[in-house]
Amino acid sequence: MAPRLKERYRQEVVPSLMKEFGYKNVMEAPRLEKIVVNVGLGEAIQNPKALDSAAADVAVISGQKPVITRAKKSIANFKLRAGMPIGVTVTVRGDRMYELLDRMVNAALPRIRDFQGVSLYSFDGRGNYSLGIKEQVIFPEVDYDKIDRIRGFQVTVVTTAASDEEGKRLLELLGMPFARH
Repeated sequence: MAPRLKERYRQEVVPSLMKEFGYKNVMEAPRLEKIVVNVGLGEAIQNPKALDSAAADVAVISGQKPVITRAKKSIANFKLRAGMPIGVTVTVRGDRMYELLDRMVNAALPRIRDFQGVSLYSFDGRGNYSLGIKEQVIFPEVDYDKIDRIRGFQVTVVTTAASDEEGKRLLELLGMPFARH
């Protein structure tokens, strides 16, 4: 069975985008390509166990095993050497991607204290959207008792949209709660 957001994309979002932007072909309509979840862990230099717990949190949120990212350069001021593990990242595609976006939009983001919507100014100029989340506990699947520390992470939604306007409209139709300015 296809995820509910994917069905909504096919049945409501694509026809709406085609009408709004004047696309002649269904394949011209922008679509989601992937969602990348990234956690940078400066504390991993002193505390290698932090990497394991962050990886476990990201795995629970995304439904996939994350990859450990390593430092590219040595930076003496941070006591960092090239090749040291300093973060975890995961790229989610396909059905899992739609399920992750659905959970993020409908369950996680509304749980943020004093939530007014996500910023309209986080597009990169090519229709991709980046969002910083301050704490992983807003996701209902993260067990509050098992976390050792509140960590923030970045979520990047990569689309095939040609412009920010098209990307914004796509995410808006998929339910992304943009702030009203």
